[in-house]
Amino acid sequence: MSQYSDYLDEIETRKEQGLSPKPIDDGALVEEIIEQIKDTGHPHRADSLHHLIYNTLPGTTSAAGAKATFLKSIIVGEVTVEEISPEFAFELLSHMKGGPSVDVLLDVALGDKQDTAVQAGEVLKTQVFLYEADTDRLKAAYEAGNKIAADLLESYSKAEFFTKLPDVDEEIQVVTYIAAEGDISTDLLSPGNQAHSRSDRELHGKCLISEAAQKEIEALKLQHPDRRVMLVAEKGTMGVGSSRMSGVNNVALWTGKQASPYVPFVNFAPVVAGTNGISPIFLTTVGVTGGIGVDLKNWVKKVDEDGKAILNNDGNPILEQRYSVETGTVLTINTKKKKLYSADGSEELVDMAGSFTPQKMEFMKAGGSYAIVFGKKLQTFACETLGIELKSAFAPAKEVSHEGQGLTAVEKIFNANARGATPGKVLHAGSDVRAKVNIVGSQDTTGLMTSQELEAMAATVLSPNVDGAYQSGCHTASVWDLKAQANTPRLMAFMHKFGLITARDPKDVYHAMTDVIHKVLNDITVDDWAIIIGGDSHTRMSKGVAFGADSGTVALALATGEATMPIPESVKVTFKGEMAPHMDFRDVVHATQAQMLAQHGDNVFQGRIIEVHIGTLLADQAFTFTDWTAEMKAKASICISNDDTLIESLEIAKSRIKIMIEKGMDNDVQMLQGLIDIADKRIDEIRSGEKPALRPDDNAKYYAEVIVDLDQIVEPMIADPDVNNADVSKRYTHDTIRPISYYAAEKKVDLGFVGSCMVHKGDIKIVAQMLRNLEDEYGKVEFKAPLVVAAPTYNIVDELKEEGDWAILQKYSGFEFDDLFPKQTARTEYENILYLERPGCNLCMGNQEKAAKGDTVLATSTRLFQGRVVADSETKKGESLLGSTPVVVLSAILGRTPTLEEYKVAVEGIDLTKFAPSMEVPGTARSVHF
Repeated sequence: MSQYSDYLDEIETRKEQGLSPKPIDDGALVEEIIEQIKDTGHPHRADSLHHLIYNTLPGTTSAAGAKATFLKSIIVGEVTVEEISPEFAFELLSHMKGGPSVDVLLDVALGDKQDTAVQAGEVLKTQVFLYEADTDRLKAAYEAGNKIAADLLESYSKAEFFTKLPDVDEEIQVVTYIAAEGDISTDLLSPGNQAHSRSDRELHGKCLISEAAQKEIEALKLQHPDRRVMLVAEKGTMGVGSSRMSGVNNVALWTGKQASPYVPFVNFAPVVAGTNGISPIFLTTVGVTGGIGVDLKNWVKKVDEDGKAILNNDGNPILEQRYSVETGTVLTINTKKKKLYSADGSEELVDMAGSFTPQKMEFMKAGGSYAIVFGKKLQTFACETLGIELKSAFAPAKEVSHEGQGLTAVEKIFNANARGATPGKVLHAGSDVRAKVNIVGSQDTTGLMTSQELEAMAATVLSPNVDGAYQSGCHTASVWDLKAQANTPRLMAFMHKFGLITARDPKDVYHAMTDVIHKVLNDITVDDWAIIIGGDSHTRMSKGVAFGADSGTVALALATGEATMPIPESVKVTFKGEMAPHMDFRDVVHATQAQMLAQHGDNVFQGRIIEVHIGTLLADQAFTFTDWTAEMKAKASICISNDDTLIESLEIAKSRIKIMIEKGMDNDVQMLQGLIDIADKRIDEIRSGEKPALRPDDNAKYYAEVIVDLDQIVEPMIADPDVNNADVSKRYTHDTIRPISYYAAEKKVDLGFVGSCMVHKGDIKIVAQMLRNLEDEYGKVEFKAPLVVAAPTYNIVDELKEEGDWAILQKYSGFEFDDLFPKQTARTEYENILYLERPGCNLCMGNQEKAAKGDTVLATSTRLFQGRVVADSETKKGESLLGSTPVVVLSAILGRTPTLEEYKVAVEGIDLTKFAPSMEVPGTARSVHF
């Protein structure tokens, strides 16, 4: 069978699913299609032409290479195709973005045929995705006296690829569609359980919200053909939970504009809105696609005569509606005045200055942020080559500097890593900074999208500016099903070739490592001054400053070694009092959220850096705090560590990197060994006093300060999704923090889960010790609910086996993972036993394993959003309550939430967390976690 015959079979299968032919990325298939086009009598010639023109992916795919070569043969007259004139061939090349297409255009532009060389030069003037190999050719031709090269450089020096683009429309007419009330998780826009299809954009688009919602959106578009549908989170924040490029892609697919008539299912410029704006990391992703994010502020707190919020019976502020955005409401966005108006423009509704900064306007004009990043580099290159002064065509970076004001920790990091800023100028929060990225992480359910983005921007190799880059396999670790078998090896092979350390070896030399990506990134971050970008919202390290990002931003960081963003404001978090011996550090995390809301009323963490002064905790346990900051809606978090603590954390990181090297995971450039060298250098700097651990200046300025009183933390706490709250906007937030006594030992628990990035070795040791305690107390342990345990890393499992803790877990387990025979189907039913699952994300991700529908799950994980860990049944809402490891374990054994007395008995003798807020020597602040 030919590849084309197989493709026809696939087309028929997709047709049954209501899908169009899948976009082609295989060069061998395109070669076959080209041969059918050349054969004027071929029965499939017409379809072959259509597939080549409209259904072949651009960039650096092998398909794009074959297409570009064929188009070149038409341009130079080697082949004649009636339907594709040389002029049309040039147009098709202009839509292919870079890589093979730019290579072909340079061949023609720098060739001997003057007429086609000029045409190729005109097309090249519109292209921005040029890499070093391309610009080196151009420079050499210019220096050799080539007139086309000189003309091109002249155009690039003026950035005509950008300046000649049409401006953003002054008025944008929109019609609203309320996606849901309350905070909208990106799971609604791109469910985790559909992660396998993210790189198939049309197929994945079918999971947006619901089929009914899709029909309603289509109906709105028919009713309002001249308006764009604006997706709204009523009484909530849009896009909480993750950056999720697939969510933005889905919104754009249904409501945005087509990027190119020759590239299927790639849309851009969505308009999304929320009463409380857009989640920071999701807003970044919206900007990547040239979209618009709107902070509606259409509901406000009702206040009394003294300006204080009036509360309802539940203690929540009463909201008043300022204006309606119910589905079908027509509104006008004025991009020049930067305001949202009523349909006829007579009533100003809300200021949108934040949506239309000069930089965001450039993204909108260029069709996304990538073109701006590459355009700036291209203009700089041209000016340097021509030896002329750079007069940037782009908005100058905003540089905010306050004389005499010190720097917060994040301000220090950005100043140290800034590129292209005014020399010697100290930058404060609000400044736009192009910064070096030290560590980049790609995870497996977004990785194929990242690889697509890399191909689309014609990138072929990891930037040498990146110290460490890692591709994980944790999100698909639970079930080695057909989807994982099809996607994972392909992803690992691409990323290995690109230059990343990969969890799975494409050559099958070392054992697959399904360790949770955040844990690995936390280990390979070996400098507290580092900037980390990761393809997951929980990219929150306890060293350096880490930002969760969409797959496109990850691709850009991998390709360029840089990221551009404003320096965020910071909120300082300090601690006082003494921690009760029976409390777990997870309770400190929950208390921080609760006490912050009590102290400030509103979430002051949202969109800002949490600078947490937690210096006596080593990296693993401090990570529990920084990891949770994603749920606090913070932009990122920074740990302020003692010198000795930081040194010990770096030594631990070194030991884990050495294990990776011993497994055979290092690559040709010895990236992992390079990280050990960086760690050694940093340790020497700290010990010598040359450069102590990162600390803010005493006179740094903060947006707010939160003081967490440890004396108030007297019983375990649970983050409750509050699924039956009468106010829909209060459901599934992470703001409802309740003490264990609230449930009066009456809350039934159907399943317990200890796992995800929020736990580490100490947590699994706690499970083992609690089983010993309860065995001593009652003679044996019987589970009244299933308990799923998934260690986050293989190192933890290996160490627990050596230390004897794994044996007690095995004693009570009814299932233990086996890497030789991994599960090939997801578990749908659970018995009341202990399940020892493969290291990885497991239930927390919800894309493979899930609890039974309608269950009440008590978990250590991070997500309590609707449908993530557990879906609703026809009769009962699924609940995902979040708590500490000891609470989860005991609740699974009891089948309900415990009393405080039962809890204390179960943790007797376990040194849960000896956390002291004062900066004492770390050796005095040990617990079972170490």
